Amino acid sequence: MTDLGILATVLFLYSLVSRRLDRAAITAPMVFVTAGILLGPDVLNLTQLELTADTGLLIAEAALVIVLFSDAARINLRALRNNGELPTRLLGIGMPLTIALGVLCAALLLDRIEFWEAAIIAAVLAPTDAALGQVVVSSKAVPQRIRQALNVESGLNDGLSIPFFFLFVGLAVAETEVTATGWLSFAVQQIGLGAAVGIGLGAVGGWLYERSVERKWISGIFAQLAVIALAIVAWALAEELGGNGFIAAFVAGLVTGRITPVCGEKILDFTEDEGQLLNLAVFFIFGASAISFLGAANWHVVVFGLLSLTLIRMLPVAVSMLGTGLRTGSIAFLGWFGPRGLASIILALVVVEEEPELPGLGVVLAAMTVTVLASVFAHGFTARPLSRKYGRSLEGGPGDIPEHESAPELPTRGGGTDSEWFRT
Repeated sequence: MTDLGILATVLFLYSLVSRRLDRAAITAPMVFVTAGILLGPDVLNLTQLELTADTGLLIAEAALVIVLFSDAARINLRALRNNGELPTRLLGIGMPLTIALGVLCAALLLDRIEFWEAAIIAAVLAPTDAALGQVVVSSKAVPQRIRQALNVESGLNDGLSIPFFFLFVGLAVAETEVTATGWLSFAVQQIGLGAAVGIGLGAVGGWLYERSVERKWISGIFAQLAVIALAIVAWALAEELGGNGFIAAFVAGLVTGRITPVCGEKILDFTEDEGQLLNLAVFFIFGASAISFLGAANWHVVVFGLLSLTLIRMLPVAVSMLGTGLRTGSIAFLGWFGPRGLASIILALVVVEEEPELPGLGVVLAAMTVTVLASVFAHGFTARPLSRKYGRSLEGGPGDIPEHESAPELPTRGGGTDSEWFRT
């Protein structure tokens, strides 16, 4: 059977028992990563799929773009304006502190690499994953304000890590000269152009889409495909102009989200489903490549990976939340649910593509793999039970606590196990 046939078989078999596995806290990424490991070249050798910089990077980027766009399209911009404090703190304070603490820990623990190579690892593992965090941000047990903060953070922090990432890559390569002025200009260009493209395309594309729907010019299937196309165009145009494509896709989704009353929730469900399909394909291929990526792994790498999901993430989040009045449990919840996935895989593949001769490349890949594998399973197993437990911990408390500050409800997915099809 071909590689594509094997992947499709895994998808079909998982689909048949998906609801039962979901109840057992076994997520789709866990299943597909495990299937990739078992069926890959290092175990049963039934598939030769590898997460190479050529095909793997393109699939992973497309998956992340669609997920970011569809998640952002469900965010109420008015609610975001009224509830911008938490995501602003997570991105403006928590993100830089996470990178700084990650650099320090990597430099101290990973003794086989140079300082700037340790910094590359910190930047690779700083972004959180929108797809792996979907269970949490769609759980009605979690206060809307907390969900929204995590959703916006995961949508923007991968793009914000790019300037740091390329700065560290440049400093790690002797022949590359990096100046403070040059780096600042690059950072502004990445963020500013990415946001500008997202706003422009989201506004124009959303307006054109609304007019087409109102005049009944667009057919059913293309009403769905047009949304995906808009997400990809925003990403591709921003990259072509020198901006960050992931920021562009997320911002375009924020702006385009106003079409939801016109096109209906099912359009966004379809977009999200397509992103999920690509997402699971990436995790399957990642699983098939995981063992080969672990060649440079040792106990130092394992300890760093675990620290990356705990101390390196949770301490900066706690610092960023000082003065908000949030309960300790809420801060711990925000800190723990910073899963690592697609964005970290993409950045590691960019290192492979840009600097294949980097001396510490093996350690970069090993650290990314250990951390993502640990995150897929740790966050997958804990997402539903901890969301319910956290929600119960806030019940019966005063109604004026910061967690319960007014925030309009976000629309959530209509499909999946929460669909009316499966309610009894």
